[in-house]
Amino acid sequence: MPINIPNNLPAFSTLVNEKIFVMSDEKASKQDIRPLKVAIVNLMPTKIVTETQLLRLLSNTPLQVDITLIKTETHNPKNTSQEHLINFYTTFNEIKDQYFDATIITGAPVELLDFESVNYWKELCDIMEWSKSHSFSTVHICWAAFAGLYYHYGLQKRVLDRKMFGIFPHKLCVENHPLLKGFDDIFMVPHSRYTEVSIEDIQNCPELKMLAYSDISGAYIIADSTNRQIFITGHAEYDRDTLKTEYMRDVDKGLPIDVPYNYFPDDNPNLVPPFCWRGHASLMYSNWLNFCVYQETPFDLTQIKPL
Repeated sequence: MPINIPNNLPAFSTLVNEKIFVMSDEKASKQDIRPLKVAIVNLMPTKIVTETQLLRLLSNTPLQVDITLIKTETHNPKNTSQEHLINFYTTFNEIKDQYFDATIITGAPVELLDFESVNYWKELCDIMEWSKSHSFSTVHICWAAFAGLYYHYGLQKRVLDRKMFGIFPHKLCVENHPLLKGFDDIFMVPHSRYTEVSIEDIQNCPELKMLAYSDISGAYIIADSTNRQIFITGHAEYDRDTLKTEYMRDVDKGLPIDVPYNYFPDDNPNLVPPFCWRGHASLMYSNWLNFCVYQETPFDLTQIKPL
């Protein structure tokens, strides 16, 4: 899928060098089709890294995608330059009257806080409520998955005894679901989190269905009955070295942290970790865009039926 992004966005040159099909604004404007409109609400502090990871995964189907990057107004990121934010990001207030085929809400490093203590919680609630009527399908990643399950369904997160940190094997709970087409029986996914929502709470919520889980890391993919609200507790979008970067950061700070589970060969941080989740990640996001978004979204986005 050609991703339509500004050619001066840092991700552009990275993805071009990886032979991923990206398209400049100028070229995209000459194509006589309606591209998918995808909003990315980027709550991560390392915004450029997250942009690149997600854009890489959204590039794997034959459709054109227009990307809108959204930042919060109630929290000023400290790890991304103001120039980058001004050049490439918009705010929710600036797009709240628009309609989108799909939205992604990323994780955020605030999971040990109560939801209501997060300084942009009200703004995020407004975005999640807006997504029910102005976005056909919304994916919530990691902390945003727990925030969405809490906001939409009242499910409480719970703090783990130790960080769920590593690469974990996962299994499918259902067959023939559009999001899971082509999945292997066992597939690997990175997790990096201190909280979870229990499988029992998900199973006791009649509006939700658990699609995939791990015997070790718990619930992974949860969806509502319409496939328009999807909650992903792991980080399929992570690069090969993302967990290593997080691990070394905590080691350098003197924080208590275990070596990521099933990540480094022989648990040796000096060895290169195998990239064993990339295929699953690409397939999941291409399935989402193709089967849950493109084939279901009305051509006229103003005709989206509110959930």
